[in-house]
Amino acid sequence: MSYFSHPSAIIDDGASIGEGTKIWHFSHVSASSVIGSRCSLGQNVFVANRVTIGNGVKIQNNVSIYEGVEIEDDVFCGPSMVFTNVRTPRSAFPRNQSADYYKTVVKRGASIGANATIVCGVSIGEWAFIAAGAVVNKNVAPYELHAGVPTRRLGWVCECGATLAFAGDKAECGDCRREYQLEQDRVSRVNGGI
Repeated sequence: MSYFSHPSAIIDDGASIGEGTKIWHFSHVSASSVIGSRCSLGQNVFVANRVTIGNGVKIQNNVSIYEGVEIEDDVFCGPSMVFTNVRTPRSAFPRNQSADYYKTVVKRGASIGANATIVCGVSIGEWAFIAAGAVVNKNVAPYELHAGVPTRRLGWVCECGATLAFAGDKAECGDCRREYQLEQDRVSRVNGGI
């Protein structure tokens, strides 16, 4: 076994788990899920069937990742944040088949703060930052900083996590010196960094 699993964790047959990944107390990884290498799943994490998690992902305590969610490399999921996968849940009318689930994608490097809720069917862009307690009900573009209920853009962030201050259409991170360009309300990295 090339990964670590606490004795209290349940790993179903058929789950694929990458090298160097650590799965902590009382977590459950379902069959047919795929978890990359160097990931960390905190206490009481649930990974449903057919979920894909990339490399270097950190999932803090008490997070459930339901079918329909796809997480790319280097994503951070804060404690007790929530993913949903059905838009109109009803106990009397169960929706529990793959066809009922909306796809949610969290792109590379994005961070989701503690107790945030991600409503199903959205995409969170590369290196975006979702503040603690936010409710995301629409797509978030790369490098955007979002907060609020429902969420709204407050600005932009660097790949290192520092906020960016644009002078016209250019910004340089004060922490790591990466450079960015703002064009048609979208941010992209130009170069640089230490």
